[in-house]
Amino acid sequence: MATDRNSEEKHLKRMKAVKEKQDQKIAAATEVRGVSILLAGPGKGKSSSAFGMLARSLGHGHKVAVVQFLKGAMSTGEEKFFNSHDNVDWYTMGDGFTWETQNRQNDIDSAQKAWDKAAELMADEKYNLIILDEITYMFKYEYLQIQPTLDALKNRPKNMNVVLTGRGPKQELIDAVDTYSLILAEKHAFKDGIKAQAGIEW
Repeated sequence: MATDRNSEEKHLKRMKAVKEKQDQKIAAATEVRGVSILLAGPGKGKSSSAFGMLARSLGHGHKVAVVQFLKGAMSTGEEKFFNSHDNVDWYTMGDGFTWETQNRQNDIDSAQKAWDKAAELMADEKYNLIILDEITYMFKYEYLQIQPTLDALKNRPKNMNVVLTGRGPKQELIDAVDTYSLILAEKHAFKDGIKAQAGIEW
């Protein structure tokens, strides 16, 4: 019993110290504004994480918009689900993955069209959240110049949150955002010959 009491006392002491540190961090975070988040890397879950934030935002009654830069050639579960929601404006602007389109100029034209829509949305104060899905590929393949995106992030309405996804982000974009998460690929079913699953990959 004494050992149990000692363990409990040690646990309470540790948790008190943790709480004090967390309370200090919370007290120090006084700035009120929207954030920009970059979800990148070779691992699975970048878009899925972004759409999780979309669901959270809708739970708070927020107005949100999504611009997809690559997935125009396929119908996805997230589009089917969220596109019917009154507070979601959904724009699937791409023509499919670049290895499927086989037409660089078409890809560039589609990217520019998608960016024009994204820039319009990012200037509109009614949106609480904008998701720019797979946008990093547009800079990686040089379909778009990065500076207009950096400018739009800097000049967006104060309370707007923006989430950007994709692989191979430019350092300028990493430097510009508030939060950057690198998602790694430690293991993936596809590499073992397992077909992509509806509801998991699309």
